[in-house]
Amino acid sequence: MTRAYPSPIASRIARFVLWLLAACTLLVGASVRAAEAPNEMIRRLSDEVLQRINSDAALKAGDPRRIDQLVDNIVMPHVDFQRMTALAVGRSWRDATPEQRKQLMELFRTLLIRTYSGALSQVGDQKVQMKPFRANPGDSDVIVRSEVVQPGREPAQLDYRLRKVDDAWKIYDVNVLGVWLVETYRTQFAQEASSGGVEALIRSLRQKNEQLASGNGKAS
Repeated sequence: MTRAYPSPIASRIARFVLWLLAACTLLVGASVRAAEAPNEMIRRLSDEVLQRINSDAALKAGDPRRIDQLVDNIVMPHVDFQRMTALAVGRSWRDATPEQRKQLMELFRTLLIRTYSGALSQVGDQKVQMKPFRANPGDSDVIVRSEVVQPGREPAQLDYRLRKVDDAWKIYDVNVLGVWLVETYRTQFAQEASSGGVEALIRSLRQKNEQLASGNGKAS
């Protein structure tokens, strides 16, 4: 019996079906990764950040370049930083032009990095302990609670506000020791913008960053 070989058209159809199956497999895999629960994402992210800090002497010393890399590569993909900045800036965000909003985001990011870089030198034998996660299946805005545990010290509260953006969870606020970051900065920024508007706030942020960079200032 003569063996029948597939026609060119049948071969193309078979290749298309295989390609389609492969694409579906990738999409299913991506959906599984994207469906990661917010508390599990925070646990994974916290562990990874602590591991990076403890294995990198430059990070522990507060090297701004290394901190920038850490933030860009690990943290920022999981942060809705535009929303965080908009909430912190408050009413002035609505009055800002696109260029001013871009400046505010860049300056606020720099302020956060320079303000908290000194805390990295205090990272030692710390672990993040997750608290029970309470949320309904359909919630799109949640709070994930945790605490940083270190031998010989009281546990430090560290909570996160997250919202669902498409299929991913994004952080937009952080609570350190009972103080929400966005609320704290919103009060400061409102005072600074009260006299000169958005431009006054931009000047103030730029001045704070210059002071922190030179070691002559301290951010609250």
